[in-house]
Amino acid sequence: MKIKQATPLTEQKWVNLFDVAYEGRDGRLKSWQIATRHGAPKCISGDFVPPDAVVIVPFHVERGQLVITREYRVPLAGVEYGFPAGLVDDGETLQEAAIRELQEETGLAVTRILKIGPPVYSSAGMSDESVSMVYVECAGEVSTAGNQASEQIEVLFVSPTDAARLCRNPALKFDAKAWLVLTAFAEEAMPFQSSPEAR
Repeated sequence: MKIKQATPLTEQKWVNLFDVAYEGRDGRLKSWQIATRHGAPKCISGDFVPPDAVVIVPFHVERGQLVITREYRVPLAGVEYGFPAGLVDDGETLQEAAIRELQEETGLAVTRILKIGPPVYSSAGMSDESVSMVYVECAGEVSTAGNQASEQIEVLFVSPTDAARLCRNPALKFDAKAWLVLTAFAEEAMPFQSSPEAR
């Protein structure tokens, strides 16, 4: 398998579609359409690091609960259960992006960063977009005053029991990463439960 070239199919601000020509195992030329947030797909540029965005997994120490969001998502024509998240700005570290995005989307303040994961991919069959999961402890009161006009976000606090109930409901729409984290949280297999400071 060998990537040959990419031809742009759209010219938009936030995301674009490319037709990528590649050589298959049989030696024949094939094509694949992918979406990217960059001027060229990562399979052409080779720029897979840093990730495009952060997904923040916040644990509110005072409440002893995980913080999740219900956010309206246009492609779903409804709400998705997930975590606060956002693009990493130019010149911004992953830590800085996580602190900023949590504040903007929930009004909560990061008090400690516990873990930053490597870039992971949610839908590699369609896009080269990557995110890093940033696990944090947080404090404060919820506020959505920092939300943009294009955002409709509800902030929820969940216990392991709440997480289990939500994950069992087939009618709810989940971000894939959030569903996996909430399932682990429901089984008390998260670092938050074992942290003395989080008790």
